[in-house]
Amino acid sequence: MSAVFIIGGAGKVGLRLSKILADKGHAVHALHRLPEQAQFIRLQGAKPVSGSLTELDAEALATVMKGCDVVVFSAGAGGKGGPEMTNAVDGEGLKTAAEAAALAGISRFLLVSAFPEASRGETTSASFENYMRVKKQAEVVLAESALDWVILRPGLLRDDKGSGFVRTGLAIPYGEGRRVLKPGPATRYRRWRRAFWS
Repeated sequence: MSAVFIIGGAGKVGLRLSKILADKGHAVHALHRLPEQAQFIRLQGAKPVSGSLTELDAEALATVMKGCDVVVFSAGAGGKGGPEMTNAVDGEGLKTAAEAAALAGISRFLLVSAFPEASRGETTSASFENYMRVKKQAEVVLAESALDWVILRPGLLRDDKGSGFVRTGLAIPYGEGRRVLKPGPATRYRRWRRAFWS
């Protein structure tokens, strides 16, 4: 079984993932900001880890994630706090988390991002466009790192029960083409799925 560190552990994705992983026997550590969030994390079978992504530096974050096998980044400003908070959490927070994972000796990193075309045409607000830009930049930062990364781009996050299925597509190369893509569009996803759900 794996030890998983979830950044954004008190969010909807983080809480749901904590329960799934804990039920499978994985040790789950979930980062949260507010003291009252700890009880909800415990109810999912995870260990609450108090700390704010916007206040921790990479060294401090590496200290609390030390001993884990994989990092899941599901943190997001969620439209609260304007562009400054989006930039701090979804942008700089991802950079800090990736650096912390490397410092802690954790090579596996999963980013819950956003599908760039989700909700396009429904809104063209400056804050939405900033959110999409920051998410894309964060993906590039992660893809250019030495980490063994997976980027998930959910088109729409819902509260109803999932089907257990995912639609995969071709990998999108980033950067200058120095990274060798594995054969098959879903090879990396299948390897990760086996690690968590086998």
